Amino acid sequence: MNILHMKYVVCIAENGSINKAAEELHVAQPNLSRIVREMEADLGIQFFRRSSRGMLLTPDGERFVSQARKILEQVDEMESLYKEKKEEKQRFSISVPRASYVSDAFAAFSRTLGKEEVEVFYHETNALQAVKNILEVGYNLGIIRFAASYGPYFRQMLEEKGLRGELAAEFKYVLVMREDSTLARMETIHFADLARYIQIAHADPYVPSLPLSTVKSTELPQTPRRIFVFERGSQLDLLSENPETFMWVSPLPDRLLRMLHLMQRECADNHRVYRDMLIYRQDYHLTELDKRFITELTRSKRACITP
Repeated sequence: MNILHMKYVVCIAENGSINKAAEELHVAQPNLSRIVREMEADLGIQFFRRSSRGMLLTPDGERFVSQARKILEQVDEMESLYKEKKEEKQRFSISVPRASYVSDAFAAFSRTLGKEEVEVFYHETNALQAVKNILEVGYNLGIIRFAASYGPYFRQMLEEKGLRGELAAEFKYVLVMREDSTLARMETIHFADLARYIQIAHADPYVPSLPLSTVKSTELPQTPRRIFVFERGSQLDLLSENPETFMWVSPLPDRLLRMLHLMQRECADNHRVYRDMLIYRQDYHLTELDKRFITELTRSKRACITP
């Protein structure tokens, strides 16, 4: 016996007919009759007796239905309690590249959160993990970054995995370094000029269907001295403390540049275009929190990235 079968017996008692109960419950009448017989056999009682007025409860049946109604009411109360709590607590989750303009948007988004219960998850990672977080971990949104030339590979991957992709930003990487470094004082910066400095790098490129060696061979030129750092805060600390370091980045907010005494410069030899794409499941409907974040993302992009 289970909760559903209790509902069946109560429904028959309220309708006074197995046929009417079967219609209301959308259960075949023979199946409903069989379930009732099995319950009666298990409990050793008879729920109903037939009469000219339909199915009437026996004394045992009346006691059973009375107790069943109480149990079903408690179940309904419990379901309502937790459904209401679930509806009250909002949830926002996103995986993003290590990009300061995105972080700036997230900080502004956090200021829009009201007094309602909310859980927010913000994960800085690469494109591969962002996709996995949506498909396997339960994240709702992601932003993936890739070179524009690899767009067809990513569009195919998103289609195969049932994900929707919307362009969030398009840009060329700029160089960021301490404002008093010798690199920052150069009139024009070329690839060859970078060899004397220490590059801070992610070293986690990813393109679906292509081997890592092929992807790395098409990345921006590497320097003899590199420090691999996967956490954006530590990257910024290194840049602001060591004038010998530089990094390829998407354009940073002016506020952050001023605060950390950094400068960003274009490289005359760099013509490679990158894209950040917002992704989510094709059957997912954006929530109010999602829309707030996207609004702030658009604002930050316009402030940081020159068309």
